[in-house]
Amino acid sequence: MRKTAISFALCVMLSTLCASAEAQQPAKVPRIGYVSGSGDTKNPGPNIESFRQGLRDLGYVEGKNIVVEYRYAEGNNERLPGLVAELVQLKVDVVVVVALPAIRAAKQTTKTIPIVMVTNFDPVAFGLVASLAQPGGNVTGLTLLTRDLSGKRLELLKEVVPGISRFAILWIAPAARGDYPFQEYEATARALKIQLQSLEVRGPNPDLEGAFRAAAKGRASALITVRNPALTRHTKRIVDLAIKNRLPSMFESPDYVEAGGLVSYAADYNEIFRRAAVFVDKILKGAKPADLPIEQPTKFELVINLKTAKQIGVTIPPSVLYRADKVIR
Repeated sequence: MRKTAISFALCVMLSTLCASAEAQQPAKVPRIGYVSGSGDTKNPGPNIESFRQGLRDLGYVEGKNIVVEYRYAEGNNERLPGLVAELVQLKVDVVVVVALPAIRAAKQTTKTIPIVMVTNFDPVAFGLVASLAQPGGNVTGLTLLTRDLSGKRLELLKEVVPGISRFAILWIAPAARGDYPFQEYEATARALKIQLQSLEVRGPNPDLEGAFRAAAKGRASALITVRNPALTRHTKRIVDLAIKNRLPSMFESPDYVEAGGLVSYAADYNEIFRRAAVFVDKILKGAKPADLPIEQPTKFELVINLKTAKQIGVTIPPSVLYRADKVIR
């Protein structure tokens, strides 16, 4: 009887110890992979900071209850597939990808790890998802509709500087199938009777000085820069060259205008990348990418730099200035 009691006591004690040990085991900390086409460890760029702010708003603290593995292509698209593969091998819980080649690489590399994308393109037209409402597969996220706004940018720049008729388009040679942003500007240019000059350069070290010499030789009156990771790394050089050549400039994201460009018209990038964190949160809580509709921006921002306008001798018409969402003085 005494042996039975002792055995029972030992069983109870062991069960209690096991339960206590299980209770003390730390919860699994989710690991996120983030692939950036531009930026580096010293200067990750504003988009990553917006994503981090989105995580913080949702209660995540990096290094405490979430780990984010950042990988930077530094403007070299050829590195993107390898960076994606590296994160897949780490078995991250979610991978966040931005550049089109990275999105395609992620889609080809894994069918199981959820992918949250932020893209300039129509994800249905480029075969990234089945539909906006029901993406299907393991890819979801947000589209910036950047290409859809090409015509509007031409119209706005023509309003900013009435009378100009020859625009130069600075763009990177396409790194992905179907990625020809220059063509997106051509249709509207014909309707507005604007001549376009193609300033096609190649990354990751584009010959920007050569491009601006070509613009001057071609008598371009204004400049539009197509957003691309390989050009984003050279934002300050591009805006400085535009000012030096006294070229009114239009950009596809506001960070160029904050660096000294003249005008930008685009979705709210800060909000878009904060929303990317919301997608990550939903997936970590059990949502399936296939069931999360692709989000599109509902607001587009016109940003104008009056300081730059003064430097290059341009007077912004009141009708345009009145419509600006943000004015840098």
